[in-house]
Parts: sequence; structure tokens; C-alpha cells
Amino acid sequence: MRLLLLPFSVLYGLIILVRNKLYDAGVLKSVRFELPVICVGNLVVGGSGKSPVTEYLVDLFPDKRIAILSRGYGRKTNGFILADASSTASTIGDEPLQFYNKFPKVTVAVCEDRVTGINQLKDHHDLIILDDAFQHRKVHAGFNILLFEYQKLRSPQFLLPAGNLRESFGGCKRAQALLVTKAPADISAGQRLACKRKFANYERQKLSFSFLNYQQLIPLFTKRDSMTVTSDMSVFLLTGIADPKPLLSYLREFTRSIHHHDYPDHYQFSLQNIRKLVKDYQEDPSLKKIILTTEKDAQRLLDDALKELLLNLPVYYLPIRVEIQAEDKATFDQKILDYVSSTTRNR
Repeated sequence: MRLLLLPFSVLYGLIILVRNKLYDAGVLKSVRFELPVICVGNLVVGGSGKSPVTEYLVDLFPDKRIAILSRGYGRKTNGFILADASSTASTIGDEPLQFYNKFPKVTVAVCEDRVTGINQLKDHHDLIILDDAFQHRKVHAGFNILLFEYQKLRSPQFLLPAGNLRESFGGCKRAQALLVTKAPADISAGQRLACKRKFANYERQKLSFSFLNYQQLIPLFTKRDSMTVTSDMSVFLLTGIADPKPLLSYLREFTRSIHHHDYPDHYQFSLQNIRKLVKDYQEDPSLKKIILTTEKDAQRLLDDALKELLLNLPVYYLPIRVEIQAEDKATFDQKILDYVSSTTRNR
């Protein structure tokens, strides 16, 4: 099938190449803004860890008035919407809802047209973070962070539709920082070098490495005792994310009894899906058992109808943080700090 689709990938690649050349030459216009705009993006379809990196940036600027602007993938609405207490995953998307619930001092908004969205936000904020907008070239972001998932980077990749690349690796030239995500925490020099070989010599200087740091389990609905996964526990795992393999690998360090209910990325869980999960949980004879999900998936479980099915069960979610490798952190952080401090509305 991949061989059959390769001619279409060549055609797709030519179209994207011409489009980028037209933007580079100024034939197609990109809008620049006077305040700092940081874009977190990737070259592939699917998750590369953009949400944890966006949260990392928020923590990097505790004193700034920050707005996060996303397309709001998976929402059932259109246009510009500011997140508020009435927002749901259906109205703004699961990831924006996660940002809103996690950072009460940060403005969260969604809009398909990022230029329109920034114009709505720019007068009342010091910094705008664009979530997944690297290919949205109508905006000229002052600082682009391009993400590459470690395992995918080590494998051959093809352009759409034969593969999952949105554009070729030549897009790295537009980024100010390249970040490998979900790498081993104890990554070796050899593993780093193997990744760096994927990039041209002048791009390797931009490359940093990061890994996921799993946090303590948090009860989703009601106040419950703190919980840790143990070897004698059955875990009923519910995911609707692009790549659950790193999470599964992490959980298998603690227990082999994992019952995985796996759905596509941003999947809107139905009543039937949750009834099946609850049925499997209740029929399991284990004395120690929990229902576990990701922080992003948890946002879609806040729907009243789904919540009613789960409310009295031990449902927990597992937050994650991105950690920059120690040898890269100072340089990676300083580039971003320097950009924001040197970009003012006067300039």
C-alpha cells in the first residue's frame, strides 16, 4: 500500500514545496506581530508531545500575561472562542480544556485562523503561544520550536499519504529550536548521535533532547486517597491519544495486569465505550484495581453523561511533564528567554 501511495506523496511534496517557496519569497504574505509569538509544532501527523512542551513554556514565564492559542482539534464549534467555566472538550477541544483547567492565570483561546486569533488577544497579553501551528504560515512566529518523537525519528519516514510527514525535513530551516521528545531519560551519546545524523550539520546546533516525567496519579472526580500502581493491581487503561506505547511501557514497570481500552487520537468516547469499560472493571475479580486515563483524555470524560457512569469508581489520570536533558536545558531555555526579552511591542 505504501508503494502504491508513493506517487501521491511525490505530488503532495511538490505542492508543499511550492507553497513554502511562495511564502519564503513573500509572494504569499505572513503576518508579523509586535509581541512575542512562540509556535510549538511538528512535521508529522499525530502526537509528538506538543501539550507538555506548551506547558513547559508556561512555567518558564510565571510573570508574563500569557495566551495559548490553539485550533481546538476535535471541537464541534467554529471561529474564535475564549475558554471559560462553561467550556467543554466539545466546544474548545480536549487539549485547550486541559490548559484552561491547569493554568487559571493563562488565557486559553481557539481559532482556526491564527491571525484572527492573535489579533483578538494581542492587546492584553505579553506572550502568545501557538499550539500546533508550524504549517500555518499566514502567521510569522518569532520563535518556532519543532518537535520530533524519538522512536519515529529513528525510523524511515515518508510524506503523506504514504507516511505521516506533513512536509519534508527541509522545514527544519524555519525553526529556531529542534526538540527530540519522549527520548530515554538516560539517553546515551550513541543514541544522541544517531538522532543528530538525521539533520544537516547546520541544524544539529539547534537540537535538544527531552524525556517524559510521569507525575502522581490524580483522582478525576472526587477526593480520594493518593494512589500508586503496584504489582498486584489491575489497571483498566482508557486512552484516545496518538501513541500510547510510552505510557504502556511506563505502566508495565509496575504491573503486568493492564486492560487497555484503546481508541484513536481525540476520540469522543461514547456511552457504549464507557459502559464497556465499567463492565470490564466490575467483572474483574482483582481485589486491587483502578481505572486510569491520561490528562488529555480526562477532559473528554467530564461530559455529564459519561461522568455519571464513572463517578463512584476509582478513576485517576496520570499527568506528565517534559524534562529537558541536563546538558541541553540551559541552552534551550536561554534561547527562548532571550527571544522574549528582546521582542517588544516597539520593535
